[in-house]
Amino acid sequence: MYLVESKGGAIACMLLSLSFLGTWPAIMTLLERRGRLPQHTYLDYTITNLLAAVIIALTFGQIGSSTPEKPNFITQLSQDNWPCVLFAMAGGVVLSVGNLSTQYAWAFVGLSVTEVITSSITVVIGTTLNYFLDDRINRAEILFPGVGCFLIAVCLASAVHSSNAADNKAKLNAEGIDTSKVKETFLYNGDLELGSKGTAPKAKFGTADFLMEVEKRRSIKVFGKSTLTGLAITFFAGVCFSLFSPAFNLATNDQWKTLKEGVPHLVVYTAFFYFSVSCFVLALILNITFLYRPVLNSPKSSLRAYLSDWNGRGWAFLAGLLCGFGNGLQFMGGQAAGYAAADAVQALPLVSTFWGILLFGEYRKSSIRTYILLGSMLFMFIAAVGVLMASSGHRKD
Repeated sequence: MYLVESKGGAIACMLLSLSFLGTWPAIMTLLERRGRLPQHTYLDYTITNLLAAVIIALTFGQIGSSTPEKPNFITQLSQDNWPCVLFAMAGGVVLSVGNLSTQYAWAFVGLSVTEVITSSITVVIGTTLNYFLDDRINRAEILFPGVGCFLIAVCLASAVHSSNAADNKAKLNAEGIDTSKVKETFLYNGDLELGSKGTAPKAKFGTADFLMEVEKRRSIKVFGKSTLTGLAITFFAGVCFSLFSPAFNLATNDQWKTLKEGVPHLVVYTAFFYFSVSCFVLALILNITFLYRPVLNSPKSSLRAYLSDWNGRGWAFLAGLLCGFGNGLQFMGGQAAGYAAADAVQALPLVSTFWGILLFGEYRKSSIRTYILLGSMLFMFIAAVGVLMASSGHRKD
């Protein structure tokens, strides 16, 4: 079994995880804006998300010899470690609910702000829990100022969202556009990059016409709906995300002494496998239910329609792989340097904001006030990730 044993290796895992976890939400958002049903996308995503966990377990989890203290993945599957397995599966459940919630929050609140709020809540709650679960191996005088940076960032994110929403409303009003008359078109039959029937939209990023074109194509209609709905979903998702890492921490380190004497702790790869299985099962149940009983006025679908929908399926598969490998790398780094420091990957809005601006034209043609707030938010996130990584300790056996 391969273990990350150095602080440098742990930080490398965190940085790679950061790039993966910041990219997959952009792919999911892109598919929703092109009109693909979120139920279809999430079912595809969850398949490859589980596949990533299996690949990690059968490779890194099987490298080298197996010892009684550190058994390989397959060896540990037959051991009596169910109390810790249940902790791992509980982590997978809350992550699945959180991810499922954010795919609707992205539509209502936007990619950048959703990621900022959920990540900040995750750090404030989850990092504090992990700090005490990890027997305070991270340097508190560095760690908690980083948490403070995230708190400031979430306040700035709220201001960015408010300012940008006001900018968009002003653009639509200036053109005399009545958002209540937008035709609800859910059909997705075009190229992912070029749009419907392979033709690029004529409207420029940031214009009122562009906002209308997006609303016509997307599968989750947001015009005329309260932003409080999206914010409520976002905060709920953030609370879910804040719990999955502490649950995984308990699964791998057994701080509550639930295992019988002589039974080794779950290795990170075994815990991640069970974590991903529970995430997969719940996502499967919920999304199949949502095919026939959709939420937030999304269109109904069916298993037959899902199986025949290949538009964008490859991108959804890629999103699942990125998320799966991103989570795996986060846990590998956390096992070495402390899960509180590994929560530095929650600076993933840096990556998501980049994709949001590049792919979706977020904040294009916005006011100077919005740009100043956006820059301040990104600066605080850069400071936060640096401080959290600097707090890394080293777990002692």
